[in-house]
Amino acid sequence: MKKITKILSLVLAFSFLASCSDDEDVVIETNTIVDVAVKNNLTSLVAAVTRADLGATLSSNGSFTVLAPTNQAFETFLQSKGFASVNDVPVDVLRNILLNHVITGNLRSTDLSTGYAKTNATSAASGTEMSIYVNTSNGVVFNGDSTVDIANVEADNGIVHVVNKVIDLPTIVTFATADPNFSILVQALTRENDFTYVNTLSTPNGISPAPFTVFAPTNDAFVDLLGELQVNGLGDISKATLSSTLNTHVVAGANVLESNLSDNLPVNTLGGQLTVNITSNGATLTDSQNRVSTIIATDVQADNGVIHAINKVVLE
Repeated sequence: MKKITKILSLVLAFSFLASCSDDEDVVIETNTIVDVAVKNNLTSLVAAVTRADLGATLSSNGSFTVLAPTNQAFETFLQSKGFASVNDVPVDVLRNILLNHVITGNLRSTDLSTGYAKTNATSAASGTEMSIYVNTSNGVVFNGDSTVDIANVEADNGIVHVVNKVIDLPTIVTFATADPNFSILVQALTRENDFTYVNTLSTPNGISPAPFTVFAPTNDAFVDLLGELQVNGLGDISKATLSSTLNTHVVAGANVLESNLSDNLPVNTLGGQLTVNITSNGATLTDSQNRVSTIIATDVQADNGVIHAINKVVLE
């Protein structure tokens, strides 16, 4: 009986070693972000990742949060841009658009909060990482347009959230309209003016007068201004006054980052000169009437410029 047991053990051991020596029989199961896309039939995303040569990146070790557009999302996006398929999109453009859907770190839906994050896309205006606005007040929405349909699909190297729209490279206008803190600014920009702000601030980088630096007053800043002027609303401010005021918040032809700001720095806006000063509480802007506004949020980076939020409207 002992002899039979020994023989059986040897046979089993030999069989195990033989199977391990055959590389074709060894299958290593992976569940990378690319695998998740394949398993969830996100065929357009897989085709785009392949064309942009991002497969190795999204299968590598690391930690990524990927906002994965559905096939319908890609179809709608391509049609809006006049492309028949992802193969018609220039590779460098496609790559940056895809990287605009990648955030470094493992962010489940419960880790997301309303505010700005940075993607792996690169801004043409600055060469720095692009911003993305996350709004969690009603579900999860990115840049005011793309909603999470399926959250928290786990991968070996991160988390995938399936979204219903492709997130295009943002402009200054994208963030102004996506962030509810700028809703009164948007009302001002879209009011009939001599200067077509929405069209102008959507100008792609590399085409004059882009890029832009916008010092964007928050809603509270506008409410304070209305009180200061003793008027009930924007409609009570003349078109000429409103236009000159908005011009004083826009720098054309420069992407001025926080790191570019220094004490007593003159900044030439479309409406006049402001002076930057550096204080213990951060950077400030002083206008021609010696009114001082504090920069309360910096470096919201779009593809055609940058936004800095300010707490007081500056005047010409």
